[in-house]
Amino acid sequence: MDKAVTPQREPIGADKYIYVSPDHTFGTDAVLLADFARAKKTDVMVDLGTGCGIIPFLMLRDGKLRSASGVDISAEAIALANKTAKEQGFNAFCGINADICDLKGKLTFGDKTLVTCNPPYKKAGAGIKAESGKRLIARQETTCTLGDIIEVSSRLLTYGGRLCMCQRPERLGELITLMSRYDVEPKRLRLVCKTGAEAPWLVLIEGRRGGKSGMVIEPTLCLYKSGELSGEMKRIYGPYKEAYL
Repeated sequence: MDKAVTPQREPIGADKYIYVSPDHTFGTDAVLLADFARAKKTDVMVDLGTGCGIIPFLMLRDGKLRSASGVDISAEAIALANKTAKEQGFNAFCGINADICDLKGKLTFGDKTLVTCNPPYKKAGAGIKAESGKRLIARQETTCTLGDIIEVSSRLLTYGGRLCMCQRPERLGELITLMSRYDVEPKRLRLVCKTGAEAPWLVLIEGRRGGKSGMVIEPTLCLYKSGELSGEMKRIYGPYKEAYL
């Protein structure tokens, strides 16, 4: 880990915390994805581009997952995640410092029941560049593309295994096309908006490797109602939000 950066503890509820840094923290989208994935106690899970590990750690906090691997190209991110796992007793977690396009010898393929990914939302060179190289990797497809993520996920998954991702709504068409190309059939989709009066800012999607055609469109999730967190958002935040009350 970069010695110039002092990691900070971020409470996630239930007397648990994770380590974060300025370059490796998390937002609402990761919390939403962790809930949307509906992890099970029996899941063998991989989180691609795991960062500080928030998605698997929220699941492990709630007693889910048989095992969890978090993959990230940043050594600092993996050091943070492994530090959290060691101190918090998340023994089912293993952090792997690797490029997701080069996982041979680091992970086995074809046996994972769940893959999650909160990917960079912008294509390389699109939008405003982030403040640092690490943030640029997190926000733009500089080291891997959406197609790379879905292709690798398909190879990691067992038949019937699930891929759960979030993305900006403007890339939904591309996302569905790529999932179908790599034999991950879109099965469940949910749009997220800040209020009912605003257009969605996020899409959550689940696909199954080798699944039959047919997708369920779930009710739109609104973060706020009447100026306050909606009832569903309070449920999703759960003990994470309670850590600040």
